[in-house]
Amino acid sequence: MILAKGRLWDSGRQDEILSGLEAYINRIRSTKRLLRETVIRAVDALGKRLEAGEFDAQLVDLLGAADARRIKAEAALAMRREALEYRCGLELGDAEEAALPVFGEGGIRVRARLEPLGTILHIAAGNADGMAAFSAFEGLLTGNFNIVKLPSADNGLTLTILEKLIEEEPELADFLAVFDTPSSDTAAIGKMAAMADGIAVWGGDEAIRAVRAAASPGVKLIEWGHRLGFAYLSGYRDREEEYAALARHIIETKQLLCSSCQVIYLDTARMEDCEAFTAEFLPVLEKAAREHPAADIGQQAQLSVRTWCRRLERAAARAGGNDADRDDRGARVYEGENCSLTVCRDSALELSPLYGDVLVKRLPEKNLLPVLRQAKGRLQTAGLIASDEKRERLTELLIRAGVCRVMTAGHMSAEFIGGSHDGEYPLRRYVRAVNIETE
Repeated sequence: MILAKGRLWDSGRQDEILSGLEAYINRIRSTKRLLRETVIRAVDALGKRLEAGEFDAQLVDLLGAADARRIKAEAALAMRREALEYRCGLELGDAEEAALPVFGEGGIRVRARLEPLGTILHIAAGNADGMAAFSAFEGLLTGNFNIVKLPSADNGLTLTILEKLIEEEPELADFLAVFDTPSSDTAAIGKMAAMADGIAVWGGDEAIRAVRAAASPGVKLIEWGHRLGFAYLSGYRDREEEYAALARHIIETKQLLCSSCQVIYLDTARMEDCEAFTAEFLPVLEKAAREHPAADIGQQAQLSVRTWCRRLERAAARAGGNDADRDDRGARVYEGENCSLTVCRDSALELSPLYGDVLVKRLPEKNLLPVLRQAKGRLQTAGLIASDEKRERLTELLIRAGVCRVMTAGHMSAEFIGGSHDGEYPLRRYVRAVNIETE
């Protein structure tokens, strides 16, 4: 379905709607200005309805019970008026307009203010439920017209959210157009990109390269590419509690988020230490997997297929006279119940097999910065487990290596108000500064 001009349209009318969209956007932008307070009031009201449980049944139907509870809690916090006002103050400044000093011999006086980029095309990834809607919220908060290209895995969640938002404030319908266009329809996406002053793209390298190729020169690219998270262990405060928190994080996020733990790094140069850690941690990870099973039949099926594939690979290795506990790179695999740990010989930061399958690697403190710098541009979150005397020093070292967030292991993917996204404040990227000479 398509949401445009405040109503739903059949997807078959996409070309018709796109052909008239530029003229519609020009008319809206030349006659209307979207006030920040209008958006805040609508988002806050919708958040209160969400928090009160009005949409619980829809969320469970779309996401499953476990993910619905998590998404609801995170969204309700982010949609509160105080959270939105705090973000706007932090990211955009409290004053929307400021006088600048007198410049030049002619006594020129200038004032400055922030204005919307104009029209933003949002191309969202499907690895975070509701991401497209929240990207649109940010575009609305900054006064832009927003064209949203839904991810294929959206399952109707974004349309539901934005329809309800328009119920709260019908004026917002004038600044939204949402399309369920498949990524394969490059002609339609090219038409959307041609209307945009900025393109916000969420996704991997392939998606970002495609957008760069489609964007006209001068269009601002707002890239939110895939990032990697990892845990770094160098001592601990409470081993049992911190191991349990890390295991819950791994299982609950399924390692699908940019902030999820892909690699567990140990502050050691000894493979024996990695083997010893694995013996300690695997039972903890298995316990978390039992306590937080796959939420729906699709996830359960995927886990079952992955488990059987690993068993077949090990059986084939034994039949061939090879070490069945090692993968094709020589890394040793420790199989658990719906989870596994793979002890690797290298130290590179990389994506894990996901869904409770975690890589374990050596990374002595002295090598931390040069090794992590090899993944520059992809670093996001470090979950730090360390003794008190090391924590501050390691935090600073991780930041210097390029990490954007240093969290405790159990809170690697925690949402909080005022947090940056990949080291940047998003709202700042959706506005431009203008200068106006005063008399």
